[in-house]
Amino acid sequence: MQLSPSILAADFANLQRELERIRTADWAHVDVMDAHFVPNLTLGLPVVEALARVSPVPLDCHLMIEDPDRWAPQYVEAGARSVTFHVEAAGDVVATARAIRAAGARAAIALKPGTPFAPYADLLAELDMVLVMTVEPGFGGQAFMAEQLAKVRQVREAVDRHGGEVWIQVDGGVGEDTIGQCAEAGADVFVAGSAVYGPEDVAAQIARLRQLMAGPR
Repeated sequence: MQLSPSILAADFANLQRELERIRTADWAHVDVMDAHFVPNLTLGLPVVEALARVSPVPLDCHLMIEDPDRWAPQYVEAGARSVTFHVEAAGDVVATARAIRAAGARAAIALKPGTPFAPYADLLAELDMVLVMTVEPGFGGQAFMAEQLAKVRQVREAVDRHGGEVWIQVDGGVGEDTIGQCAEAGADVFVAGSAVYGPEDVAAQIARLRQLMAGPR
């Protein structure tokens, strides 16, 4: 069970300080958006490179961009330890995953709410993680889509059958009221933005979320 707070909910004017506030988490989730694949623009390679130099936790980069086949390995070179790309944007899922791994990071695919998992179930040997989006990608603060828990369960069953160590991540509307449901469905990596950065005592909130996500599965 791992927690990956999303810095999309952090103070962009003080990112080094905001990373320090989540030093008790497992990862820092960095949302990269290009205003093409999703209707929002956040940050790119130079900022990721700067974050990697100062972050007390490894960077988990979620690429919501066009042409991840070209760009994903460059995020590894910039310092990301895990790189997730969307299957909807990739030209060659296997080649991109292999390129990420060859560059030295964990490789993950992301599935939008309307994208089924079944066509990618046979690719688990090429992956280190599957991200099930529980909101439409592009903006933070959206309501959790409970119907996506069925997809989380489907991925969990496939991972269990596969037998490899493939993590299952959920991202979108994950907080105190929903993190337990995600854990019960089979997720083991949880992205939370405002649920972490909203309270004044971030460390206490991380501890609280750990308690909730470690409940019965």
